Amino acid sequence: MKRIQKYSKFIPYLYFIAVISYCFTDVNRSSGITAYPILLFGIPFLWQLIRPSKQLNFTLGITFVCISSYLILAYLSDLFNIINLSSTTKQFIVYGGFFVAANFLMALWMIRNSMKRAF
Repeated sequence: MKRIQKYSKFIPYLYFIAVISYCFTDVNRSSGITAYPILLFGIPFLWQLIRPSKQLNFTLGITFVCISSYLILAYLSDLFNIINLSSTTKQFIVYGGFFVAANFLMALWMIRNSMKRAF
């Protein structure tokens, strides 16, 4: 149980690295070499795994809480049919909801990690 508690603080960073790598592979299939700048977004998360910093952790957490809040508003506007979308886009709503919720929870988890005294 202690091992799980010891390594659980790295879950948000691994999640965001996985999302960035998925986005990279998806864009790389269609755009080729122009997808490589997407990998730059993974550097701060990788840095947090190698050399943790409370300031960087708090900055990443606040940034992604703001982005996730915007995603939640966009998801809710789509859910309540404020904007009319095609049927193929509506099928994507369920997966988008999981993604939005996971991003928000992981960002809150990063802020919680930065609030603790020992990282």
